[in-house]
Amino acid sequence: MWPHAAAVLRVARILTHRDADAEDLSQETMLKAFNALESLREGVNIKPWLLSILRNCHIDRTRASKPMLSIDAEEFDPQAKTEADPAPAHGDVEALLESFSDDQVIAALRQLPDAIRWTLLLADVEGLDDAEAAAMLNVPAGTIKSRLHRGRGMLYQSLLPLAKTLRLAI
Repeated sequence: MWPHAAAVLRVARILTHRDADAEDLSQETMLKAFNALESLREGVNIKPWLLSILRNCHIDRTRASKPMLSIDAEEFDPQAKTEADPAPAHGDVEALLESFSDDQVIAALRQLPDAIRWTLLLADVEGLDDAEAAAMLNVPAGTIKSRLHRGRGMLYQSLLPLAKTLRLAI
């Protein structure tokens, strides 16, 4: 479990706005995981299990501090692009993301709805496949694919003005 502590802290830092909060959330996660080791079934992938505990701890903290927003409340349609802002080809998106600092991408991720943010964190940041992310979030794999598509579009729309300011995009 300890080799994955860095991944837990990395995701916690993206979810929270202060390092102290991230460290607290990470420690709470690792403590809960340690206390639940006896219940862990043999053959279970530890990293998704730890990230599930992290997700639940984060949800508990969020619920205690404010009500959660539903993804359905978002009025964003990534398909609604203007002709002036066409989406770049897949390879161009990756090159464009590499041009931003981690802080800029993290700030954009924090603006996304929780369900979309978690999906992007699990699939794109932590490298879980669709089936693992779906099992962890308790949704069908098709929902993960849909959220990834929608989330990447939202991230693109969020970072595009900054890319134009930095002259990374036209």
